[in-house]
Amino acid sequence: MIDAGQDTVENYKGCVIQHGHYNARIYLIKITSLPSPGFPRELIEMAKINGYSKIFAKVPESLAKDFSITGFRKEAGVPGFFAGKEAAVFLGYYLSTERFKEKDGNKLSEILQMTLRRKQEDKLPELDKKFIVRKCGRSDTTAMAKIYKEVFTSYPFPIHNPDYLLETMQSHTDYFGVETGGTLVALSSSEKDNAGANAEMTDFATLPRWRGNHLGQYLLAQMEIEMKRKGIITAYTIARAMSPGMNITFRKAGYKYGGRLKNNTNISGKIESMNVWFKKFV
Repeated sequence: MIDAGQDTVENYKGCVIQHGHYNARIYLIKITSLPSPGFPRELIEMAKINGYSKIFAKVPESLAKDFSITGFRKEAGVPGFFAGKEAAVFLGYYLSTERFKEKDGNKLSEILQMTLRRKQEDKLPELDKKFIVRKCGRSDTTAMAKIYKEVFTSYPFPIHNPDYLLETMQSHTDYFGVETGGTLVALSSSEKDNAGANAEMTDFATLPRWRGNHLGQYLLAQMEIEMKRKGIITAYTIARAMSPGMNITFRKAGYKYGGRLKNNTNISGKIESMNVWFKKFV
């Protein structure tokens, strides 16, 4: 079990879930087979008992029907998510009408349409020679936590904690940074599922002073090189729908839009909707 802020990540009946009042949801992170015919209803009952307002489930397409018949709705999808063969379906179940309604839905749609009008860019903008893009290690975790704490007032996982960063770094996550003058100024991570040959490109953060230097684009490019080398087939991200910059970064790198997760994640001080983007390397 991992303490994930005010939420916890744990093994539940052979599946991995995150749940708690911080995000006011259950997040079914990993499931390979249905533990029991009534498993989707068990999650609903758990959410009701704990007063959560959403269940977010990331499931293989072959299991999606079992969830749909109990009221889960498809919000996004990623083809070839599992070993390049089976799609992942991102499902939502809402336990309150307030959680289902998007107050800024029109604005989010405008940002998406603006993003989709952008074209893939085959060449990165020139990076100032004062910047170095590199992989992060154990000795960076304290500085990394400080950057994340400055950039995000809240986050769905405890990236403000150096111990959490080290734990995930040693298990399944590669962290990358941009430094100048020996100091880290921007970060990102690739959260790997080696069995499924997929990786979530996430945790992007650039200190305010250094924004506008295309650092996110260079971090993403470096992560892609590393993930391809490690045999990852599909990369994806769950990006803030209200953030034009992050969505455009992925669009320019050739990622395709997979759908929007309504009121899904506690980030930067409030529950926000998130866009799913994906890219296959082979």
